[in-house]
Amino acid sequence: MTLQDRHGRVLRDLRISVTDRCNFRCGYCMPADQFGPGHEFLPKGELLTFEEIHRVAGLAVAAGVTKLRLTGGEPLLRHGIENLVGLLASLPGKPDLALTTNGILLAHQAERLALAGLNRVTVSLDAIDPEIFGRMNGTGADVSRVLSGIEVAKVFGLPVKVNAVIQRGVNETQVLPLVRWARESGVTMRFIEFMDVGETNGWDRRSVVPAAEMVEMIVEEFPLEVYPGRGGATALRYRHTDGRGEIGIIASVTRPFCGDCSRLRLSPEGKLFTCLFAGSGHDLKGLLRGGADDSTIAAALGGIWGNRDDRYSELRDDRSEPVHKAEMSYLGG
Repeated sequence: MTLQDRHGRVLRDLRISVTDRCNFRCGYCMPADQFGPGHEFLPKGELLTFEEIHRVAGLAVAAGVTKLRLTGGEPLLRHGIENLVGLLASLPGKPDLALTTNGILLAHQAERLALAGLNRVTVSLDAIDPEIFGRMNGTGADVSRVLSGIEVAKVFGLPVKVNAVIQRGVNETQVLPLVRWARESGVTMRFIEFMDVGETNGWDRRSVVPAAEMVEMIVEEFPLEVYPGRGGATALRYRHTDGRGEIGIIASVTRPFCGDCSRLRLSPEGKLFTCLFAGSGHDLKGLLRGGADDSTIAAALGGIWGNRDDRYSELRDDRSEPVHKAEMSYLGG
């Protein structure tokens, strides 16, 4: 079974945000001046339970989803997250199961996650330089803890990708150091153009370092060759010509990939969002907690995807009015 939206895009990926809380305050996602000590996060009782998430994910897999990704906020803050991993790993069809984390707690949880059935992990690491990293995460957290978490994950057999959001005047000097480190560490490096997700990160196009410019930086030291693209892939893919690793660049601003997007997002309290840049979602929690049977929820899922018409990144420059958008820390990127 497959579901197609109004542009013929097939649903293949479900990203599941398990919490809107995070222990970092990165400026492009959860800036400290907007998410201070008094910020009200979702009450625990409003969050979907692991059993509810498992039910939605199971119906999504039955509808053709092949990839599940746990996000946040910071998903490792959700108590017992390895139990959810175990539930999702047991789904029929064995969907690819990944988790995105800032990595600060990964060293302590990697073994439990691997044993529970997690297939791979993506770690956000915007700088290898301790001073730049501490400034960007908004809490002064030590980059060595993240690097340790990556190494522990590898020890327990979890393939690691590393994401870095690059902002002009903030961390573009870290592109080459991160590439050097990734080559030595045996991890896949992905760079992300600074995006206008949400309404609190002060996005300005002048702060965007285009994908083409990042490639120019890298090839000055490391020759690259293009990897063939894959349907639904977000990243422009390159590999080192000497065979020592792969680099991806997610260019949502300068090279939008809306036409090939296969992603649906489930928020912490059970709303389905059909685009990262959407302002509102479609409530499933009411159905889940209102006694609806699986066929009713599956029909709702199919209807939401079938009516999908989102093309925000392709239309970004054509909009004359501002668009309300949910925060990245809530949707999980």
